[in-house]
Amino acid sequence: MKLDSLISMASQNDRKTVAVAAAEDAEVLEAVAHAVNLELADFLLYGNKEEIERMIAAKHPELANSKGVKIISAPNNNTAAEMAVKAVKNKEANVVMKGNIPTAAILKAVLNKEYGLRSGGVLSHVAVFEVAGYDRFTIITDAAMNIAPDLEQKAQIIKNAVKVAHSIGIELPKVAPLAAVEVINPAMQATVDAASLTMMNKRGQIPGCIVDGPLALDIAVSQLAAEHKGIKSEVAGRADILLVPAIEVGNVLYKSLIYFANAKVGAIIAGAKAPIVLTSRADTAESKLYSLALALCSASK
Repeated sequence: MKLDSLISMASQNDRKTVAVAAAEDAEVLEAVAHAVNLELADFLLYGNKEEIERMIAAKHPELANSKGVKIISAPNNNTAAEMAVKAVKNKEANVVMKGNIPTAAILKAVLNKEYGLRSGGVLSHVAVFEVAGYDRFTIITDAAMNIAPDLEQKAQIIKNAVKVAHSIGIELPKVAPLAAVEVINPAMQATVDAASLTMMNKRGQIPGCIVDGPLALDIAVSQLAAEHKGIKSEVAGRADILLVPAIEVGNVLYKSLIYFANAKVGAIIAGAKAPIVLTSRADTAESKLYSLALALCSASK
């Protein structure tokens, strides 16, 4: 499957509005320009109005008179984040997008008890990869939010990822809780948690998916490796979602796919009352567009 299909899916849904915090960012504005051209969404751009207008005039003059783009002045980044989150809270927008602003600042606004987007659950990072040679998406979670999740947090992280998978047409995603081995070893907490998550799924506590683990990465994604090791499982070799045991694992796996495999990616923060596009400053405009499309698909469910 190709990430371009997310753009097609998003364009077929009811048109949504995206609130961008600190929109004075070249890559973000390029993604906005592509999205407007594709008629994916309307945009509320919060930040330094003069700078945003200058950047639009220089690179994307077509946005200056677009009915789908509104620029709103904000005196600083914190206020821009607050205004963007409040726009979603007040149902003036459906998605929050991070611009040229520190991640901590946007998350502080999202988690604000008064006007934020808390849902009572765990927020987690969900990344959808297009990897050359694979006929399906590879979803990795959590590579950016939860440092060392416990069992209950892992269950919530799976639920968040499953909702995202459903929103992009994966009706019954197969989830592999990753570990270094396929056997339960009390000295390796990842294997114990994986076995518990598998049982929780079988008892209906984690619905809408199939969970089976612990599985090592090769067994999770390669049917040949699974056959060689004699692992029989509905998930082995066919995993849609890879649940990593800790943030270091997710971060390394995420960046390895990008830098070694030239994989394409779209990612969001799930688990809040609305999807959050929380891309890195190093992400390309293409990646930000895919992340935006993923958020729009998720917001439609």
